[in-house]
Amino acid sequence: MTQLPDVAQIWTWLGDVPDPEIPVISVTDLGIVRDVARDGDGVVVTVTPTYSGCPATAIISMDIQTALRAKGLENITIKTQLAPPWTTDWLTKSGRDKLQKYGIAPPTAAGGPQSCPQCGSKQTEKISQFGSTPCKAAWRCTSCLEPFDYFKCI
Repeated sequence: MTQLPDVAQIWTWLGDVPDPEIPVISVTDLGIVRDVARDGDGVVVTVTPTYSGCPATAIISMDIQTALRAKGLENITIKTQLAPPWTTDWLTKSGRDKLQKYGIAPPTAAGGPQSCPQCGSKQTEKISQFGSTPCKAAWRCTSCLEPFDYFKCI
């Protein structure tokens, strides 16, 4: 690529990079892409993992590089920034809606789901603090009896 695209265009491209653990949500909707900046003839993408031991961090960096290389960018640096730590407050409204539609209850300040993502009932119970990934907990709806993941507040 002879000319770097503007930063807004790069953010748009990153909006198409899915999270490897929850592919319905993008890395920008998840809020883990902290910054995109030009650096000479290259681009620096700053990422904060959902937690410091997140096993998907390396995959996310690779997926970002792959997506940007497919758009013609060649000089890409992925910078990991751990402080301040990621928080579920960084999830976008669109990301929260996508989680809900996918069957994962989005995080709430109350520390539990507002309702079942399957049927909408408020009658839910925690099965386990540990879910299918470290950032989720296992819950069940006592109305429709369906289990579901709850994205834990961090």
